[in-house]
Amino acid sequence: MKKRIVGYADQISVAPGEAIEFKVTADGIDLYRADIARLISCDHHPGGSGTREEVIENPVSGAYDGRWQDTYAGSYAVIDDAAPFDALESFTLQAMIWPTMPDRGRQVILGKWSEADETGYALVIDNGGALALMIGDGPGSARVVSTGLALSERIWCFAGASFDAASGMVQVYQKAMIEYALSEGTAEVEEVVAPDPPGKTAAPLMIAASCGGQARGGVIGARHYDGKIDSPRVANRALGLDEMSGLMRRPIPDELQPAIVAAWDLARGVRSTRIEDASVNNLHGRLVNLPARAMKGYNWTGAEMNWRHAPEQYGAIHFHHDDLYDAGWETDFSFTVPDGLASGVYCARLEASGEVDRIPFVVRPPRDKATNDVACLVPTASYMAYANEHVGVDSEMSEVLMGHLSGLKPEDLMLNEHREWGYSLYEVHADGSGVCYSSRLRPVLNWRPGYTIPWVGAAGTAAWQWPADIHIVAWLDAMGHGCDFITDEDLHAEGLGLLERYRCVLTGSHPEYYSTRMWDALDGYLGQGGRLMYLGGNGFYWRIAYHDTLPGVLELRRAEDGIRDWVAEPGEYYHSFSGEYGGLWRRLGRPPQGLVGVGMATQGFDISGYFRRTPGSNDPRAAFVFEGVTDEIIGDFGTVGGGAAGLELDRCDHSLGSPPHTLVLATSENLTHLYFLCPEEVNSVGPIDSARETNLARGDITFVETADGGAVFSASSISWAGSLSWNGFDNNVSKITDNVLRRFLDPAPF
Repeated sequence: MKKRIVGYADQISVAPGEAIEFKVTADGIDLYRADIARLISCDHHPGGSGTREEVIENPVSGAYDGRWQDTYAGSYAVIDDAAPFDALESFTLQAMIWPTMPDRGRQVILGKWSEADETGYALVIDNGGALALMIGDGPGSARVVSTGLALSERIWCFAGASFDAASGMVQVYQKAMIEYALSEGTAEVEEVVAPDPPGKTAAPLMIAASCGGQARGGVIGARHYDGKIDSPRVANRALGLDEMSGLMRRPIPDELQPAIVAAWDLARGVRSTRIEDASVNNLHGRLVNLPARAMKGYNWTGAEMNWRHAPEQYGAIHFHHDDLYDAGWETDFSFTVPDGLASGVYCARLEASGEVDRIPFVVRPPRDKATNDVACLVPTASYMAYANEHVGVDSEMSEVLMGHLSGLKPEDLMLNEHREWGYSLYEVHADGSGVCYSSRLRPVLNWRPGYTIPWVGAAGTAAWQWPADIHIVAWLDAMGHGCDFITDEDLHAEGLGLLERYRCVLTGSHPEYYSTRMWDALDGYLGQGGRLMYLGGNGFYWRIAYHDTLPGVLELRRAEDGIRDWVAEPGEYYHSFSGEYGGLWRRLGRPPQGLVGVGMATQGFDISGYFRRTPGSNDPRAAFVFEGVTDEIIGDFGTVGGGAAGLELDRCDHSLGSPPHTLVLATSENLTHLYFLCPEEVNSVGPIDSARETNLARGDITFVETADGGAVFSASSISWAGSLSWNGFDNNVSKITDNVLRRFLDPAPF
């Protein structure tokens, strides 16, 4: 069945009295119904807890007109129309460029060009992949002068062109910084065209795109450029090659100052969406759809890896035609959370012609107090990292790694059709560069209750991220535990003060991505006697950065180690949002073992194993964990791969910081040969890296006491949550989890 209605919200966490807006697109649907519902369970697996949701009375409920809302992907810079641009008759356009897809068709590097009426001027890559200057004064009037030499991919190249209005002379220069013996990298062409200046247009001057019109109060980009741009310049007369070279110097020579219209220094304001003009005209601009910043420029020497220490060598921005930050859809309806509405997991429920879409969000407690003793910390940063992952469709290795065929859902097929909705942090852009920014301000189709990932779990039915965490929501409800729900964004914004309101904090099934503020808050909470139940696996693995001013977006730099679906370029390991070094927390001197007693050890995506109790489970310190549990085997059942030990697992490792008094209560068994060690665990390649050959590829359930009477219980497996509901929540995984929570809520110190 084809999916035809989807939406997203402007918030992920709202408190009583606050409003959340919903934006909906519908393909061929004239009318749909919207409700607000509390989600309790959305487990469609055999033996699962089924679907349970409670529609709440609210003014939102009713019928709405369906409409399709376009999404305009692609990043670029916009500099508003200004007198210095309009005054140009003769001019020079130039930049250093590092094209990544020069054969993709016409791409605008820099110019003031209106696609609608073919008016203005622009420095472009032409349809043959060569540098060209384009001048136009109306439909059919475009004059294009090209070097005729195709640009090389990923080689810095000087790109410059001039036009003299008096003579009609056009000069175009193309010079690669690296030239090879059997290929040309330099070309220049002179051609006289009609000595008419370019036509006047109200279009803004743009970098990495042309003006494709207006929509929703902004400029639509067209003819997007893929690659890096450094040091773009505009001059008010036709410069020769030597003078163009002079414009690249820092500072620009005095004799060239009168010719400068704009000289953007893209190394300034890296943490912002602003680009700064270093000329006296102050023709500053703004970036659209978050192209990648803190990128090494044409003059990077390799002597400095941190963009903050040598900003003059990081004057490049990497643009992509498939970048997306905010889809910018119009609001269809909004919901104000009423006072007294219980904290929980909710959704806007959209229904039309038998199809249902649920846009999830969290109702948190009031911003100044807790309403329960326990909080569930919903790992929304991890949801954003995986947002709109296309691996089930795109990866040629997914079926090999999981040992079975992919099972695609309507959401997967719709994502495949609408690539303009952006990518996850596990993917690369069309030009092969890694996706380092991910936003929730777009339809995220795998962030849906009941969605099952096509590329993991037995028969392709595994819940992952948000759908997997609904298992925990259902368990809390079934066991009668009151709980406040808070998100990673809340924790990043409010820090320790948010956590210290609670006696016990639960994680989700896969809290993989943590900002420094989040890590410090959780560490501080445990340091003052807090109790943490880590109910997942592969947690606290990557450092990420949130943007200081832009909502709903985070950044990841996949640096020197870890499970990397792409690898950041050398010299580009530092986040542009925060300036911090990216990569694994383990490589930053903070391995997860030192925080929660365990850390990532292995992953596998075919079937799940189970845990066998160890002698440590008989230690009197852990007696409360196994009260009423006599089984030696724990979790040889479940809705995720058939067991509680699966997908990604953590182990105790004292050499990496597991406290010496950590109790290993149970260890995984029955993992298949498709469970492999993490790359950071392997110093040399060999045939001993799977769970069948090395004991290091395992998961350990652990308990460890912390400062001031606190403690941490670690389930150490993503699939643990999928076993909670088995047999109507009457099983040893559920019992152990319940025992731990009840003891962790007991104020008696450990």
